[in-house]
Amino acid sequence: MKNATIAVMFLLGATFAMGQDDMAKAGKASEAYRAHREQITKPSYGLAKVETLIKKYKLRDKEDGPLPAAEYKKLTTAERFTYHMIFGEVSSQNCDAMPTFVDEEKHIYAYPPGAFQDERAWSDTQLATIKKSKSAFLPLLKATILKGKIGCNLKQAILELDAVELIPTICEVYKQKRYDHDILSMLMILMKEGKFKPFMDSASYKKLYADETSSYQSFLVANRENQDLIISRAMAYYATKKK
Repeated sequence: MKNATIAVMFLLGATFAMGQDDMAKAGKASEAYRAHREQITKPSYGLAKVETLIKKYKLRDKEDGPLPAAEYKKLTTAERFTYHMIFGEVSSQNCDAMPTFVDEEKHIYAYPPGAFQDERAWSDTQLATIKKSKSAFLPLLKATILKGKIGCNLKQAILELDAVELIPTICEVYKQKRYDHDILSMLMILMKEGKFKPFMDSASYKKLYADETSSYQSFLVANRENQDLIISRAMAYYATKKK
């Protein structure tokens, strides 16, 4: 899955939503949840060093710009992981901010927000490197998410890597607070991309991904029953991959 797909669909959802003049105003809980959904998680591996390099070369000020090859080669594998997780080399700034939905914190949406708050995206070179480095990056990714937060950037990395191996860890992190429902969205996308039949045949799949009325704003109610069902299906999908 290309990270641009999520970003574009998120923007399309925003365009549709902003056309709803009679849309009720979202409350403070929904606004707080939206801020949570858009947070990134910064890995600790050489973080200060990597941030200093990004600042030194003024990468965030550029429309598109990778770290100079000579500097990148000096980074350790863990530092390279941090670089990719905190910085997208391609600018993808949207003109319109995504509006907060009413009761957003009570919904499990079809897709999580794109990485980096949709302001930047991984370049093709970065995506190729991330995927090529899967065996080295997975332990670093697992150790990072075990600290309790899976920011939108890490969710995107999990999807790009098709990191089914991390499903048990992801489920355990979610169950600690049952607040970040985008984790459940991510699990459903992994099942969808893997064409896991029990999920593909479900009412949840039809509502979120297959029905003619499905859109980026499609959601399931985030009640305990739906939470447990998604986790149960995801664990069953994981079990098929272990064989």
